[in-house]
Amino acid sequence: MNGFLISLFSFIVAIGILVAVHEFGHFWVARKLGVKVLRFSIGFGKPVWRWQKEPDATEYVVGAVPLGGYVKMLDEREEEVPEQELPRAFNRQPVASRIAIVAAGPLFNFLFAILAYWMVFVLGVEGIKPVIDEVEPDSPAAIAGLRHGDQVISVDEDSTPTLGSVMQALLYKAVKGESASLLVRDSQGFERHLMLSLPVIGEKSGSPDLLKEVGFKPLRPSIEPVIDQVLDDSPAKRAGLQSGDRVLMVDGKPITSWTELVDFVQANPGSRLVLTIEREGQRLELRVTPERVSTEEGETGRIGAGVAAPGALPQNYRAELQYSPVRAVTEAVNKTWEMSAMTVRMLGKMIVGQASLENISGPLTIAQYAGFTATIGLVQFIGFLAIISISLGVINLFPVPMLDGGHLLYYFIEIVKGSPVSEQTQILGQRVGIAMLVSLMTLAFYNDIMRLLK
Repeated sequence: MNGFLISLFSFIVAIGILVAVHEFGHFWVARKLGVKVLRFSIGFGKPVWRWQKEPDATEYVVGAVPLGGYVKMLDEREEEVPEQELPRAFNRQPVASRIAIVAAGPLFNFLFAILAYWMVFVLGVEGIKPVIDEVEPDSPAAIAGLRHGDQVISVDEDSTPTLGSVMQALLYKAVKGESASLLVRDSQGFERHLMLSLPVIGEKSGSPDLLKEVGFKPLRPSIEPVIDQVLDDSPAKRAGLQSGDRVLMVDGKPITSWTELVDFVQANPGSRLVLTIEREGQRLELRVTPERVSTEEGETGRIGAGVAAPGALPQNYRAELQYSPVRAVTEAVNKTWEMSAMTVRMLGKMIVGQASLENISGPLTIAQYAGFTATIGLVQFIGFLAIISISLGVINLFPVPMLDGGHLLYYFIEIVKGSPVSEQTQILGQRVGIAMLVSLMTLAFYNDIMRLLK
């Protein structure tokens, strides 16, 4: 199965699970509060599967377009309701019941995220040890006192056994605009506390490279400079590079790792390079000119060649983030809270113009990450589901008509004024909400396409 099909299948599975969780929240609470549910649908459009136990029971449907779902409840505003069924109509319920039913969707997204993170923490997340390799002079990392060989033990007293956990902790602090307190251990085993200043996320456009902004590179296992894939109609293809070629030198300078090769290519856009390669025991010289690619940081070089995915991490680089089933509950709740708060802050920064709208991602980017995490392993895919579930929960609570948060806003207004919001106001709100959602989806698709082009 190629990468596109893996991404497509993983995306459909992810969206199907998360939509089912969200809609099940509405469905379950509605049923518990005595509201009749007519249809539970995953997906929109023409049904490709449906099931109904009996004529008066809920109809379960899978739609042809897997980009959402809905729960249709008995409601006088949508169709005529028999008099004997009126007590089971949604619109006849007390405002507190309607609030509970609407809020249950996002709430179940957060509960699912807690469950997903609990599974991740119990199963264990393998990663790279957070050991410092290089520190840029006069950078925040250098000013804080980080040195080569330091291992980050904790951030703000939270244990960080993997590089991923360090990155997430620093990102959370950066979004809040705060510095981070680090506990590090040097190569001799001595520990010390440092205070690291972080860039404020949102002061620059796009998504900043946090490690580059801070000024340090983590110690990573070296990847051999062996070509694995060569893109069609690329400088590498035109130069004659093939899968299996080992790059020995560039312009006479020895190359010992894939990183060195990438750095050399990126630093020389438009310049002809002489590659000395080894192919089936023979040395060859090939000439390649990296094409110019514009990025947010300026021009960079690219030849269209990739490296094979590395195998298992060497033992001395390997670390694991894992908790007991009991402690994992607390950690999962804390993680969900942190990610939810960070999502709210980032959306808030985008709304007031303090963060770039380029941070908004659409279905194409989500599909890419779904396929990527599914390829890596089950634990990574579950963690990806947790992040997307939190995003769905947060976004649905925004007070925008057509979203759950918009309906909740109407109900709170009803509590204050003592009567429901007028039908005319709700119709106007629907139009505004549709316009806002269409604009948001258009922007998300535009960002996705621009990422693919870059």
